Amino acid sequence: MQDTSKDIPTVLALQQRTLRAAYTASALAVLAAVISFFLLGTGNMVPFILGGFGILSLVIISFYKNNPNRDVWRFSLPWLGAASIFSLAIFTGGIASPALVLLTVAVIAAYLQSDTQGNLHLIVGLAGIGALLLPWVRENLVQNQVSGSMTMYFSALCIAMAVILLGILGKEIIDHTKELQAVRKSIAQELQEKETLIKEVHHRVKNNLQTVSSLLSLQSRTIADKKIQNLIKSSQNRVISMAMVHEMLYMRDDITKIEYKTYINELINYLIKSVKGAESKVKVVVDVPEMELGIDTAIPLGLLINETMTNALKYGIKNDDEGEIRIAMKQEADQSYILTMGDNGIGFSEKVTFETSKSLGLKLIHNLAKQLKGTITRDTTRKGTNYILKFREIGHDEFNSVA
Repeated sequence: MQDTSKDIPTVLALQQRTLRAAYTASALAVLAAVISFFLLGTGNMVPFILGGFGILSLVIISFYKNNPNRDVWRFSLPWLGAASIFSLAIFTGGIASPALVLLTVAVIAAYLQSDTQGNLHLIVGLAGIGALLLPWVRENLVQNQVSGSMTMYFSALCIAMAVILLGILGKEIIDHTKELQAVRKSIAQELQEKETLIKEVHHRVKNNLQTVSSLLSLQSRTIADKKIQNLIKSSQNRVISMAMVHEMLYMRDDITKIEYKTYINELINYLIKSVKGAESKVKVVVDVPEMELGIDTAIPLGLLINETMTNALKYGIKNDDEGEIRIAMKQEADQSYILTMGDNGIGFSEKVTFETSKSLGLKLIHNLAKQLKGTITRDTTRKGTNYILKFREIGHDEFNSVA
């Protein structure tokens, strides 16, 4: 198994890179404030806005470092940056301000940080640019504190800051993408290993159940009493019905469910050969759509089908007589299932019920139906012995014993 503890340093490394980017943006803002004040001769507001952003962002970062479990800095810094750059645009020419280049970078950075916050930043950024186009804003709010001779230098300063920030942002995105790819690869490998392990478990369970079946077969050969032999054979068939489920699970890509139509066909064919032999005159009619059931439903349902079909082959259709066994299943609108099964043999008295019978098979059928959170009734309108089972698929936490 892969050690997922290595993901913790990965996350910490990403946080450190983000912090470095925030420190760089703060330092650039302070440096731009100094250049604007001493070299470009801009008005008081331009250095004040740039320097204020740099100092406030450093305070927020320090707050984050002292409170590592809080995300205040991640959400407040982008808003502070957007507000500062918008204010800067107001005092450096409005819609013609080179500071809008920085606003674009800030919006892109915020958009990449978070889906919800990023979308909101994008909307607010576009709304801010639209507001700069309004006549009232242009006439009453917009100023240009950058002298004409210094406009080119101020534009170069804004572009240089944007290029530096874009470079840092791009590197962070690339590094973040690489880290995510590595984590995803690690998770995919872990899942593959777990699936392989689970398949191996199903394979071994199937082998162990087949071993139990073989031991029962060997045991029955040492017993002369036919009644006891039949009891052991019945137990052997029950074990095989469970082994088939595990065999189908480890052979599938989806290790949580099995194709139940295939399972029913294989189970019935096995039971006919086991009870009647290879040259059987029994006709099988299976009307089951393509459906998948989980193991917690598949095993008790398989045991129930095993009991009803075994009884049909043993007692309903005698010896080498011709006969027919039928099984059909459909899913209802309420997500429950209806299973009908039976034979056209001689049947048995309607006075014999699940409660009054001393037959282990009938008692198992009744208990397995309860385990499936369902009800089973005998259909007396048809010739032979027929049952109608209504059940639903059960989850892991709903599994109950058949005892």
